[in-house]
Amino acid sequence: MSPAWRAFLRRPSPTLLITIASSARRFGEKVEAAVKDLNYAPSALARSLKLNQTRTIGMLITASTNPFYSELVRGVERSCFERGYSLVLCNTEGDEQRMNRNLETLMQKRVDGLLLLCTETHQPSKEIIQRYPSIPTVMMDWAPFDGTSDLIQDNSLLGGDMATQHLINKGYTRIACITGPLDKTPARLRLEGYLAAMERAGLAIPDGYRITGDFEFNGGFEAMQTLLAQAERPQAVFIGNDAMAFGAYQALYQAGLRVPDDMAIVGYDDIELARYMTPPLTTIHQPKDELGELAIDVLIHRMAQPTLQQQRLQLTPVLMERGSV
Repeated sequence: MSPAWRAFLRRPSPTLLITIASSARRFGEKVEAAVKDLNYAPSALARSLKLNQTRTIGMLITASTNPFYSELVRGVERSCFERGYSLVLCNTEGDEQRMNRNLETLMQKRVDGLLLLCTETHQPSKEIIQRYPSIPTVMMDWAPFDGTSDLIQDNSLLGGDMATQHLINKGYTRIACITGPLDKTPARLRLEGYLAAMERAGLAIPDGYRITGDFEFNGGFEAMQTLLAQAERPQAVFIGNDAMAFGAYQALYQAGLRVPDDMAIVGYDDIELARYMTPPLTTIHQPKDELGELAIDVLIHRMAQPTLQQQRLQLTPVLMERGSV
């Protein structure tokens, strides 16, 4: 480039500046027109390869008729959206093979992080974990906790104690318990809370007053039928989640009994339907939105700083007093 040309460019005339700006604008308009004509869209895959992130989070969940899960997933998805991430949801159906296949699929899609809300009885395949050792993972509520991932859950021991103590405070002495499946940590802890409150009050638990359910509507229905067949019927029941409590309501209705006149009930989870039952269900509120939001925040923090020490966080349950006690 000649010295004269350099000098010209160092002190361009107003006419030259206008010409350059006009040319740039026309060029930009042509590019926009071409993009529209060609139906061009940026490649998320190409961007993810360049940035080494996909802005997606994978979630493994055990499908259920229990509305608790849909409410929890809704909170997780909302939190993902607010933070600029997409959620890829996979259902395990409680099946180990399906869990591992879905896990492999999520890994192949290069999700940035993983949320697990599935079964404690099945561990993810070691082969898959070894192939993708660095994937940040957060366990929610119940999951195969191995001490190497962050875990977030409610304080089920406290919640079970609170529910039972509420019934004791209301003057009930014959109090039964319908638990969830005891291979799930929350179900075991809620039962332990019930037992602790009963022991503290010096109340006996007759044979047949502890029934193991399945966290589903029908499980509560069948468990309540079993309790109604006892020689001495309980006055009140602490039920390990709201879905089973709804089933128990139906069993009482079919037997011609009323809540709480003939039997008081306390549930667990405080799903949205609980307040619309007849009578509205007294239950232990589990902060589902907070659980989902905290899980996403912990996962994003783990993705940014993978070497931090693993966390085990507990959320505090709250008693929601309504009309079933």
